Amino acid sequence: MQEQALTTSSPSKANWLMFFIPSFLGVFLFMAPIQYQDALTIPIAVLAKSVQTVFDGMLTAMVTFVISLAAVATLFTKLFKPRVILNNSFLSGLLNPSLPWFVVQQLGAIFVLMTFFKVGPAMIHDGATGGLVLNDLLPVLLSVFIFAGLLLPLLLNFGLLEFVGALFTRIMRPLFNLPGRSAVNCIASWLGDGSVGVLMTSKQYESKIYTEREAAVIGTTFTAVSITFSLVVIAQVNLEHMFVPFYLTVCLAGFVAAVIVPRLPPLSWKKDRFIDDTAPTEDLEAVPAGKSVIGFGLEQALEKASEVTSLRKVFKEGVHNAVDMVFGVLPVVMAIGTIALVIAENTPVFSILGQPFIPFLELLRIPEAAAASETIVVGFADMFLPSILASGIESDLTRFVIAAMSVTQLIYMSEIGALLIGSKIPVKPWELFLIFILRTLITLPVIALMGHLIF
Repeated sequence: MQEQALTTSSPSKANWLMFFIPSFLGVFLFMAPIQYQDALTIPIAVLAKSVQTVFDGMLTAMVTFVISLAAVATLFTKLFKPRVILNNSFLSGLLNPSLPWFVVQQLGAIFVLMTFFKVGPAMIHDGATGGLVLNDLLPVLLSVFIFAGLLLPLLLNFGLLEFVGALFTRIMRPLFNLPGRSAVNCIASWLGDGSVGVLMTSKQYESKIYTEREAAVIGTTFTAVSITFSLVVIAQVNLEHMFVPFYLTVCLAGFVAAVIVPRLPPLSWKKDRFIDDTAPTEDLEAVPAGKSVIGFGLEQALEKASEVTSLRKVFKEGVHNAVDMVFGVLPVVMAIGTIALVIAENTPVFSILGQPFIPFLELLRIPEAAAASETIVVGFADMFLPSILASGIESDLTRFVIAAMSVTQLIYMSEIGALLIGSKIPVKPWELFLIFILRTLITLPVIALMGHLIF
């Protein structure tokens, strides 16, 4: 690829093309809704599924190799401290993590080897615990990370976020106190996959586009569950014929949570400072007096596009994105996801934690409140568990409420929670649990009200 020298003085034809073509491709790949195998999805997800089809039966072994290789390389770096790695900022960040993350990474490698070879305690490699994470989740994440990481610069580097930011800032700022560009993250998650939203948010936080508070709020609030997975959840509780009112309920409850939860601790405690602890000097999305929203957005977008002087550098950034997510995040998901599912499947912890919700459910007049309470906190381990447990409940209203609740809780440690912890987004495990509980308390009354109106 050749060097592209672009002027910053006035928008040239090359400047317009540098903004429009990559941005259009990015919007199409990450946000264009298309029909695929009788489901609504996005092209990036189709590309990921094609990899899963081509390498069917091999992805589990590939994931095991990647996680094991990452653990060995990290252990080698910690023991021998090779200069070639430590003097390279990218490799050092990837292979020289802090001690807690080093332990988690090694634990992920141990779990993945135990699960792949089915050795050690059955509770680790069982199909409902480590087997679920390794066989069902990680192959999907591997394929998504490869394409999303490589192609993410199409959304981030060519002016699209600047344009969208100017258009949406008058909506996102008053309602959610967030930059307008965060709407892109939400749409990508909503139509595609929450992991894409986490990846986008983490990369923008690392690039000093989002502050600590903004990244934490977007990562925990706007990585919405895809429409496709919502269909799977409602089908699990045998209410697929109710999908339209179900999804409208999910959207309403999610909107209410997005307005309220970021204004409460722990998200309200987050600082409006960038990753290097510097403070924002101005709102770059604020439209100056005398300029139209669209005109200012285009001006910002073209200025961003003019900064692209090397397509080779952009491609290299995409490769770094993909490698960082594959080698840095997959071991964390394996470790934390397996631990959460082992606790959910083999201990009464989540059932005990759900007991205080019985009076709350009774107050909301939800039938079979005791059975429903067992499904509430278990969603923190995995989003699909509440719907599985609810499938045996007789009341249609209760199954409807549980299904909608599991989708609006958002934080589940078998995927999104582990991704957030493994990313650079500044959230701690205890904060994720508290946000999970707050989202549950806030969305349940909305969902119950809608359920009573529908049934």
